Amino acid sequence: MKRLRWPRWMPIDPYILLLLGTVGLAALLPARGTGADVASGASTGAIAFLFFLYGARLSTREAMDGVRHWRLHVTVLACTFVVFPLLGLASRGLVPVFLTDPLYQGLLFLTLVPSTVQSSIAFTSIARGNVPAAICAGSFSSLVGIVVTPLLAAALLGGSGGGFSADSVVEIVLQLLVPFVAGQLLRRWIGGFVARHKEVLGLVDRGSILLVVYTAFSEGMVRGIWHQVSPVRLAGLLAVQAVLLAVMLFLTWYGAKGLGFGRADRIAIQFAGSKKSLAAGLPMASVLFGAQASLAVLPLMLFHQMQLMVCAVIAKRRSRDPEALASEEEAAPARTAIGAGGRLG
Repeated sequence: MKRLRWPRWMPIDPYILLLLGTVGLAALLPARGTGADVASGASTGAIAFLFFLYGARLSTREAMDGVRHWRLHVTVLACTFVVFPLLGLASRGLVPVFLTDPLYQGLLFLTLVPSTVQSSIAFTSIARGNVPAAICAGSFSSLVGIVVTPLLAAALLGGSGGGFSADSVVEIVLQLLVPFVAGQLLRRWIGGFVARHKEVLGLVDRGSILLVVYTAFSEGMVRGIWHQVSPVRLAGLLAVQAVLLAVMLFLTWYGAKGLGFGRADRIAIQFAGSKKSLAAGLPMASVLFGAQASLAVLPLMLFHQMQLMVCAVIAKRRSRDPEALASEEEAAPARTAIGAGGRLG
């Protein structure tokens, strides 16, 4: 049986459609009473399992091999956890003209989330950039984000992020950090199984995130949070996010050039340093924001789709750069010689 494939001309990530469908389901049939308690418990377990899988997948050896390219990784981390948050703080001046305070809190949280892994690798590969560097940069960002994102949220969001306290810290450690460390410790025994069944476990990943979204948006519907958002405010949020993405794409590309990085490294820095992870951000928001999670994750969901569409166009254009085509032509004779040598041997 042939697998169904999403049409290449379709600009929308199919998973975004599933997320939007989940939001619609929560709007029509929100979990209430006992159902809400069951959904909340299942969501908590799903988050813990999700970070356990993250730990089981991350290759410690690959991460250590990438340390030698430390300047690139420090640059990506600085973009993700320093430049992005500074821009998020600067957007405070847009309240209340463009953003409401809850939407601003969600936008600020978006700037604190770690970078993506899969899409950074995919776009770097399409653009003919440094793929190994993108792999390590995305992995480092995800690893650092487990600790840094909650700390930054506690420092910058304060009580508006759901009320940070000692209990909140314990909850974050138990739901995020402990499962991740457990996955790393058990990777020696289960790493092979995880690698062999990555497609099935990928479905578990995405299903877990859908459950988190349903639980968060159900609680938001029951509490009437969505009455705070109007179409005009959503349009303002999209405009602010478009500017945020454009600024980060500009800074990561020309900033990396100013720091002396070559073209391949600049591509990896641009794609790893300008994006935010929906997979990591949604579970974290559920833990950090509690009842306010539905509004907190809205900017992240919108930004995720925007970054995919824009970066897909940039990656295709980068692949047709004269410099990229020239390097490809230079590599072709070497590949031909290697192939001939292999046949002669």
